[in-house]
Amino acid sequence: MLKRILATTAVLGLCALPLAAQGHQAAAGNEMTITGSVVDLNCHTTNGASGAAHKACAQACAKAGVPLGILSSDGTIYLPVSAKPGDPQNSKLEQYAESKVKVTGTHRMVSGLHTIEIKTVSPAT
Repeated sequence: MLKRILATTAVLGLCALPLAAQGHQAAAGNEMTITGSVVDLNCHTTNGASGAAHKACAQACAKAGVPLGILSSDGTIYLPVSAKPGDPQNSKLEQYAESKVKVTGTHRMVSGLHTIEIKTVSPAT
């Protein structure tokens, strides 16, 4: 009887492995290009701060770890993310704080949040 319980437990455990692995797979996304302004997410969402007068503050906040985002022309905010654990994204955007950029990457909608895994970023023309 004990052997049967152990065998059943082992089989169920093996069946659960693929399900557990699925929880860590990246959500499917679509490649896209967006044009928008790099904003300090904290100041932009709490105080409405943005623009050239806010550039130094946004850069200081980014260096302190406050996430930067991309505010598209339609008002959507995209949060830059990476599939690599512990891979901060601010360094890709700091120099463009409160400026317009063109970003290509993989867009995902996760739990109501627009994210973009950045492949390229350049000043918008």
